Parts: sequence; structure tokens; C-alpha cells
Amino acid sequence: MKKWKLGVAAIATVAALSLTGCSNNSQSGSSNNKNVTMWVHFSNTDPEGKALQKNINDFNKENKHGYKAKVQYIPRSGSGGGYEDKINAALNSGSLPDVLTLDAPNTAAYAHSKIIQPIDKYITNKDDILPTIIKQGTYKGKLYAAGYSESSIGFYYNKKMFKEAGIKDSEIATLQHPWTWTQFKDICKRLKNHFHEPAINMNLNDHSEMALYSLAPFVWSAGGSITNPAGTKAVGYFNSKQTTSAFQLIQDMVKDGYTTISPKDKGFETGKYAMMMTGTWEVQTLQNQYKNLQWGVMPYPVSPATHKEVSPTGSWQYAMSSAAKNKKAAGALINFLMSKKCMYRSDMANTVLPARKSVSKMMMPKVNEQMRFFIKQNQTTGHARPVLVNYPQVTRTFADTVQNVTLYKKNPNVQKVMNEQAKVIQKYLEK
Repeated sequence: MKKWKLGVAAIATVAALSLTGCSNNSQSGSSNNKNVTMWVHFSNTDPEGKALQKNINDFNKENKHGYKAKVQYIPRSGSGGGYEDKINAALNSGSLPDVLTLDAPNTAAYAHSKIIQPIDKYITNKDDILPTIIKQGTYKGKLYAAGYSESSIGFYYNKKMFKEAGIKDSEIATLQHPWTWTQFKDICKRLKNHFHEPAINMNLNDHSEMALYSLAPFVWSAGGSITNPAGTKAVGYFNSKQTTSAFQLIQDMVKDGYTTISPKDKGFETGKYAMMMTGTWEVQTLQNQYKNLQWGVMPYPVSPATHKEVSPTGSWQYAMSSAAKNKKAAGALINFLMSKKCMYRSDMANTVLPARKSVSKMMMPKVNEQMRFFIKQNQTTGHARPVLVNYPQVTRTFADTVQNVTLYKKNPNVQKVMNEQAKVIQKYLEK
């Protein structure tokens, strides 16, 4: 997962297609069973693309069966189009590749629509793969996709501004000693009073998939949930006391002026806001473009009722399409790309979190302090998003709920908002 656009809304079209293009004995697989076709969502000129091509070259040289993989690079547009558009077109024409990449929340939609098929028996050393990666790629008890990297969100802070506001080093939140929501709001109050600006940019103006991705950890920390474990009920869960408390926190942050729904562009980077809530990708940006900024990263604050630490997870995955002519060849390619050597190469090149525990150990001595924090946070507090067939509609409703509660003058009663939105999600679960 990278940047704030995950393209989940774009894949709603895929879910709606159901069995179209995938259950009709597609002829898209290569006529030569030794060849494997693959589509990916990034450019061959990106660090990720260059690393993948090296891994593909190694696969073609090293596999003992004479398999030859060929990759088509189809970069996504800023709105998530491009790659998803190509997938949709291939579904209609029956021309899917053998292997493709897909974003974590789309697993259930792809699997339910028979766009992809189980890969359990092709992936080796699964115990080394993070549980969150296995969970995000599993649908109805079967592994349909293998995530090759992870992601997370942190609370970035300006060390100089903290010091100017009188916040001591001993008050900085750590994984061992995170702030409670009460302590978090107290710190925000001190920063706001000192600098006369919102203390943190929580990116509440972003109504994409990032709303659920970045804010659901507050729900999970409180002991709440979006649906029941089976993914069949939202009423009684999305509007529970626990879930509502997390949305009440979000509303209070806006109402008290600690954050804003219209943040200034580059407010954290230019010293206007003392904190920013954003993803692992910001590490590379700050290092390369804001070298004079003194900054650190903290974990999510925890609910005072539970003190449970939670952080978000999930990123892009490899999957085998239902059009694959030679399942063994396609499975061998995915398994090779999921190996320690390949994952280390791609994750280091792309500055992302590893999906294997062994690769984490390989990366820890090589990365900076902030990335080490994220690796530890991901492994100790990571929580996968729900695997739901109609996830695109659910995540959109979550984002709408965030928007509704932040408009506190119009919607002062958070519980009322939650009751209404739980019914909306329930309708999607029943389709």
C-alpha cells in the first residue's frame, strides 16, 4: 500500500462482474505451458519495478522446470485507474494473465467472483509469513493471495516544536508506553495553545480508503469492530458503544481544534503542525526532501478503557488468476517471488515493510530508526482489515461516517450517526 489512494473504489466494478469472464474457460493463458504471464500495477522504471525485473530474471534462470515468466507493467493513475481498468477489460474479453497483483482489501471480491484461485499448496514456509498477511489473503478458509510487503501508519512529530512547547523526551509515546487517548488530547492541547495552530494533521479531508485504513485502529483499540467476525452483521457492531467511542474521539479532536478537516498543504513538513498521522511511505519523502527537519515517529494512542495497541496493515499481493493454464508454473512464480531473497530485494528497494519474519531480521540492521520502529509496530500491533466481498461499499461508508462526525455542528450526536451508518453497511453485507 502506498500513498493515500488505494483504488478500492475502482475495484467495485470487478466485484459487480461476479463470474463474468472467469468461469468461461478463458483462453488467456499462454499456449506454451512453460511460459507464465504476469501483470503488475507499477512501472518498470520505479524502484519496485526494477527490483521485480531482477527477481523475474532470476526465476527464469534458476527454476528447474524451464518456466519463463514475462511481466507487463501497467502503472495505476492517481485515482487508481489504469491497472484496474485493464483488469476489468480483461475480464470482459477473457484475457487475464496467469499471475496478477491486487490490493489487500480486494481479496474477497476477486475470490468470490472467481477471478483468482487458491494458492495454498504452492506457497512454502508459510509459518514465516506474518499472520496479518495470511489473514488478508484468505477467503473462506483458503489462501487466495500472498502479500509481498506490509505497510503501517505512524504519528510523526516535530522534535523541535515539541521541545518549544515544553514537552519532555520522557513524555514521548513509545511502543512500550503509548499515550492513552486522554494523554494524546492533553499533548494536543498544549501544542495548540503554544503554536495557535491545530496540533496534528490527521488527514481527515481524505475520504478514500485511507479513512478506514488509518482510523479503524481507534475502533479496534476500543474493542469495537466494523462487522461481526463472519462479516454478516454491522448493526450492533458498527454502532456499538466501543466503536462509537472511537468516532467520538475523532469528533472531539475536530471540535476542540486539535486537528482540522481542511489541513494546510505540507503543514507538518513546513513546521505549521507539530504532528502528522501518515504512512510508512513518508519516511523516504522526509529523508529526501526535508533534510533539515528533526522528526520522529510514535505509535497510535490507545483507548483508556482497554489500553490495547493496534496499528493498520495491508498492501499489494500476488495472486493466480482463474485463467492460468499451468497452475504449477504460476504457483512456482508466486512462491519464488515470495522467497526471502526476492522479498528482501524488493522491500529494500521500495522502502516498505517486509511480509516475512525472516526478512524483517535481515532488514533491521540495514534501515533507519524510523523504519525499525515501523517493522516492530507492524509485527507486534498489526491488525488486518476485514475481508468482505462488498468491502468497497463498506469502506466508502466508513469514510462517509468519518466525514459526518467531523461536521459536528450538523451532526452533534455521534451515536445517532453510527446507528444510521450501521444500517447502511448492513444492507451491503446482505447483498
